[in-house]
Amino acid sequence: MKKENRNRIILLIIIGIFFAVYFFVPSVKREVNESIRVLTKVDINGVAEYIRGFGVYAVVVSFLLMLLQSLISPIPAFFITLSNAMIWGWAKGALLSWSSAMVGAAMCFFIARILGRDVVRKFASEGVLVAIEEFFKKYGKYAIMVARLLPFIPFDAVSYAAGLTSMDFWGFFLATGIGQLPATIVYSYAGGSLTGGAQALMVGLLILFAASIIIYVARKIYNDKQTERNKIK
Repeated sequence: MKKENRNRIILLIIIGIFFAVYFFVPSVKREVNESIRVLTKVDINGVAEYIRGFGVYAVVVSFLLMLLQSLISPIPAFFITLSNAMIWGWAKGALLSWSSAMVGAAMCFFIARILGRDVVRKFASEGVLVAIEEFFKKYGKYAIMVARLLPFIPFDAVSYAAGLTSMDFWGFFLATGIGQLPATIVYSYAGGSLTGGAQALMVGLLILFAASIIIYVARKIYNDKQTERNKIK
């Protein structure tokens, strides 16, 4: 059996086991659904309290939550990063957020690389993948570092798209780590230090900054496409 086919079968078995456990073990299904509900409420204090509720297993739960958000596009990592800083302090929180996000990014990359585009469409929309791939063509690994500087933006689509390209894994992994680390440290430090209105203001400004970046990138891709079409005409 070819290595590619073997890897595909192994990964499909792992995914199959996960879904079997999710659908046939009520307690697991309940916790996964509750995790998604908490994360999508956009409430940092709520996320922090949810993680704290697991006591000695809180670190494991936080790690798993980061992996979960890596797989599911609508869930932002930013709130987990801030929550980790609030619970364990900025240094330990940053280390936990950075390491778990790295594992999540690698997971998305290999899902895309091994299973291909048809499966990736189940996790990320085709429109987002196309836009990111266009961005990759122009900026390569720098696109990954830019995206990782904004940890509150769901990064799974970028990781999936990278897996669909010819980019080698270690190049992707290095760019991810370099881009992610400084922002994670800064946001963890700020998140662990600020409270109340100051924290809400910081979150609002970061989201506004993220929206500005997204709009700029979208316009850049659109304008480049229009330029190429005009050249063809």
